[in-house]
Amino acid sequence: MKKDLLFHLLPSAIVFVTVSLIWVIFRVPNLEIIYLFTGLLLGTFFLDIDHIIYWFYRKPNTDESRIVQAVVEKKDFKSLYRLIKAARRSHDNLIFHHYFFQIGLTLISFFIFSSSSNILILSFLLSMNLHLLIDEIKDYFNNPKFLQDWLFAREEKQLPLKFLKNYLTVFIILFFIFLFLLVKSKT
Repeated sequence: MKKDLLFHLLPSAIVFVTVSLIWVIFRVPNLEIIYLFTGLLLGTFFLDIDHIIYWFYRKPNTDESRIVQAVVEKKDFKSLYRLIKAARRSHDNLIFHHYFFQIGLTLISFFIFSSSSNILILSFLLSMNLHLLIDEIKDYFNNPKFLQDWLFAREEKQLPLKFLKNYLTVFIILFFIFLFLLVKSKT
C-alpha cells in the first residue's frame, strides 16, 4: 500500500516543489501555492473513485462490493484505500482508467489550460493527467498486456502492444506541455 501511495504522491510532490520554487522566485502569492497543493492532492486520488463506482453501481452484488459497502458505512477510509489498491488488478473495465476518458481529459485540459488561470482547477487537471500516466507507465513496464486490457477495455480492436510506447510518449509530452502552461499561468 505504501509503495503504491508513494508512486502517486512522489511525482505530485516533485511537481509541487518545482512549481512552488519557480513561483517563489517570481513572487507569486502564497495563496496560489496553497491552491496548487490542494489541486495536486485532490487530483492524485480523484481517479480512484472509479473503483467505488465499479463496486457500488457496476457490480454491487459481489462479495467484494458488500465488503466495500461495509467499510464505507464504518467510514474506515484507510481500509477503503487498501481495498482499492488490492482490487486494482481485477478491475480492468473502469470508467476513468480508459483511453477514451484520457483523450477527453486531455481535450478538456487543453481548453481549461488555454482559457483559465484558476490554479486549483489547473493543478487538479494536471494531477489527474499525471495519475493516469503513472498507472500506464507502471503497467507498461510491469505487464504491457494488462495495460492494453484496461486502457482499451470494452473495445473490440485494441492498440497493438508495439504502439503502446508511442501512445505513452504522446501523453507524456502533453503532460509536460500542461505543466509548462501551469507554471506560465502565474509568471
